[in-house]
Amino acid sequence: MQYVWLTALGVGATTVIGALLGFTIRHTSHKITDITLSFAAGVMLAAAVIGLILPSLDTEKPLSLLMTIIGIFAGALTLHLIDKLVPHQHRPENDGEEQHPKNSAKMNKVMLFVLAIAIHNFPEGVAAGVGFGTDINAALTIAGGIALQNIPEGMAIIAPMRAIGMSRKRTLLYASLTGLVEVVGTFVGYAVSFSATLLPFCLAFAGGTMLYIISDEMIPETHAHGAERAATYALLIGFCLMLATDFFFA
Repeated sequence: MQYVWLTALGVGATTVIGALLGFTIRHTSHKITDITLSFAAGVMLAAAVIGLILPSLDTEKPLSLLMTIIGIFAGALTLHLIDKLVPHQHRPENDGEEQHPKNSAKMNKVMLFVLAIAIHNFPEGVAAGVGFGTDINAALTIAGGIALQNIPEGMAIIAPMRAIGMSRKRTLLYASLTGLVEVVGTFVGYAVSFSATLLPFCLAFAGGTMLYIISDEMIPETHAHGAERAATYALLIGFCLMLATDFFFA
């Protein structure tokens, strides 16, 4: 249980760490941000496949392949439905100019952006928790990939909120709440991992949510500012790093 607490607090805290870095780093080029995020996408991709989807296939239960495929699509479709049904915004519309704090329209757009981060942090937390259904090394590998992704994500939260005049304390509070969502998700995933019957499906479900986030959000974002080639190689480096980690330490 100690590892679960450390994992939950770790994945949640990295969002806050990213937010704190966002206060100190005023201007980060799109290229650097895209390379960092793409590297994290590669790590998450390997973690989803190695730590969640392959263990789902290896449970040696009847119809494990079918359960794995259904789980992957169920995870992706769940996030797709959330995207459709819950009002949120993946990117704040920001023209780079300082906005007045009383600009309610701008505030609403930024808060929808923060809500989008929170929505997708929950299944990431679930993925980290479900990983304990296989072994501790797998869970820590998944958590490590998620944590890497959370740092640039936390940094991204800060700029739009500060641009509309939100105070540092309030900005950090909202960033921390998105991390707290991930902590809750970790414990939910850990609780589900005790069910031997549901474990293959849950592993695949968590893997499907991560694949959806990588393909639907992270890769398009890293290919939107002219650094596509560098982002592609950064993803491959992140993926191979996790392969090497699994090879030497699993």
